[in-house]
Amino acid sequence: MAYTRQADANVITQQYMDSILIESRYIDSVKANTEIEFLGETFSMPVMTPAFSHLSNYNGREKTGLEEYSEAARDLNILNFCGMMENDQFKKLVDTGAKTIRIVKPYADNGKVKDQMQFAESVGAFGIGMDIDHIFGNDGYDVVVGEEMSFQTSEMLRSYVELTKLPFVVKGVLSVADAVKSADIGAKAIIVSHHHGRVPYAVPPMVVLPEIKDALEGRDVKIIVDCGIATGADVFKALALGADAAAVGRSMLPSLESQGTAGVCEFIKGVGNELRYIMSSTGFENVSDIDSSVLYQV
Repeated sequence: MAYTRQADANVITQQYMDSILIESRYIDSVKANTEIEFLGETFSMPVMTPAFSHLSNYNGREKTGLEEYSEAARDLNILNFCGMMENDQFKKLVDTGAKTIRIVKPYADNGKVKDQMQFAESVGAFGIGMDIDHIFGNDGYDVVVGEEMSFQTSEMLRSYVELTKLPFVVKGVLSVADAVKSADIGAKAIIVSHHHGRVPYAVPPMVVLPEIKDALEGRDVKIIVDCGIATGADVFKALALGADAAAVGRSMLPSLESQGTAGVCEFIKGVGNELRYIMSSTGFENVSDIDSSVLYQV
């Protein structure tokens, strides 16, 4: 059989994640606690929603998928993220009561970037951020739903940080270099991500995660990881490799589409329950205790 090259970063990521195994440590272990402190707030678990954009009204329901998963984040007391949208849509998400971080696209119109960030703060966002891995497309700068994107320099990012009192998050970090630059401009968190494999052969986030963790030691920058997170085991591996939290993504879409808020709650509760089970079975009582000593690469 001829060898077929596989450039799909999502497949590469899944294969890498599945190659990481977990040992058990039962003696002296107790039921684990999944609560975390994150950017000054206490959340029920280190599982977060993704920064989705443009979700429609599924199955004719009144609310959009964005509103429904935001309601689930509120009910579960987990941190909520959202992506590209206009200001009126964002306000609907904040009005659900979910603690929500708005990730803004790198628009060529820098005034729109700042307007969306300032609006987010004015209506009660928990934080704001920039999606740096949507800058480029195959023909140069990306165009997303008719909106032109553009480059983002360190000084531009610093100006966004200085624009607000809210925590600033840089999404799309996939290198030590960008992680350190994010810390230097004052970001309070980064999302280590390849954005569902936008770049062929993109390195799996969990491969670079330990190096990023080491590089940010003492910098007071929280690390979130996404891409391929679908189970409590995935979250556990991310935490053990250096993340402070992990975001589910497309794995929650079937539950969202079929059952809305209730479906997302059920799905993420399942992720959190499996995380607690694995923590308890490996001797880690608290999320902050988890380390890589129980992981094996095969």
